[in-house]
Amino acid sequence: MTRLFVGALWLLHWLPLRLLVPIGHGFGSLLYLLAKRRRHIASVNIGLCFPELSEGDRRALCREHFRLLGRSLLERGIQWWGVPERVARIAQVEGIERVKALLDNQENVILLVPHFLGMDLAGAGVGLHLDTVIMYAKQKDALIDRYLRHGRSRFGNQVLLSRHDSLRRVIKEMRGGRPFYYLPDMDFGPRESIFVPFFGVQAATIEGLPRLAKMARARVVPVVMEMLPGSAGYVARFGEPWEDYPGEDARADVLRMNEWIEAEVRKRPAQYYWVHRRFKTRPPGEPGVY
Repeated sequence: MTRLFVGALWLLHWLPLRLLVPIGHGFGSLLYLLAKRRRHIASVNIGLCFPELSEGDRRALCREHFRLLGRSLLERGIQWWGVPERVARIAQVEGIERVKALLDNQENVILLVPHFLGMDLAGAGVGLHLDTVIMYAKQKDALIDRYLRHGRSRFGNQVLLSRHDSLRRVIKEMRGGRPFYYLPDMDFGPRESIFVPFFGVQAATIEGLPRLAKMARARVVPVVMEMLPGSAGYVARFGEPWEDYPGEDARADVLRMNEWIEAEVRKRPAQYYWVHRRFKTRPPGEPGVY
């Protein structure tokens, strides 16, 4: 089945985006009907994060999320096999000069990249401009793992490290001029996590960002990977480097990160990665939500 899916992505990547987008939307609508477990997870997440919405509006948001999820999955073939010229046209970058100015000033840089659906293809566009170091979680399916690694490293000179590699290796790469491509918003369990609010819900959140920023004396640059409407493609938007970060209070630093992510999610709610069990780890005494 995996080989058939990969083969389908290879065939589809030849299509122009104006045709691939509606096919992806249709595939996502099919996933909404068939992927009951993931639909349940997304529905629970959206219900927890947007209690002010009516049931009908939450259901519509979930359906739109799956339409965009389907699109992002099928368009991943462009990341895996598309020529650099096409990737550059589809995956734009804005504000990257902010990162380059920091690097020219010999500063270490952490790119704070939340899990938006545009992350992979927009990230490929970033790879055409920056050599980065990325922490990578190995996938259970060997073929998917192979192509995900291939897609994330085929442009430029990216360094992929296992989540089991030491932070010293990450810091070494940053000191060598590679920004660290950091994805902070997954639930990795209670170890090394603290509970801070995300959309008003206590969420197990790792303290990696302030800890690493302090260890490496690195500047944090927030980045949002956005899917553009229609067949306009993707854009990676680099924000201004955060000032006075990290501070003296790690909890306040983590809360600042979550509040920034929440604000960006509210701008494009259907594009966040709702199918992840973001709230699977609960504070002591609280029941599971999934």
